[in-house]
Amino acid sequence: MSRQRVCAVAELSPGAAQRVVVDGKAIAVVIDSSGDVHAIGDTCTHGDISLTEGFVEDDTLECWAHGSKFSLTTGKPLTLPAYEPVPVYAVTVEDGDVYLDPDVTVAVD
Repeated sequence: MSRQRVCAVAELSPGAAQRVVVDGKAIAVVIDSSGDVHAIGDTCTHGDISLTEGFVEDDTLECWAHGSKFSLTTGKPLTLPAYEPVPVYAVTVEDGDVYLDPDVTVAVD
């Protein structure tokens, strides 16, 4: 698959995540407190719960159900009970639109 437009930057609100489904993959698109756009897997690795229903704070997305916080840049859980990371997707912003390739994840150490 190739890069696809998923939303306009104007559709994103700081402090909230937006769920998009691209090629069957649920992805949370987030604009952080500094204005950077991120895309991470939308399903909490602790439970089968949508992260877009959670809370954005600085560069984290917190699962509303059990409180695990995930880094928007690495996908790694920063708090328990989750211990497995979520995928992070490379995002491109062009002319006010957000693009990503659902088959390309960012490798993070």
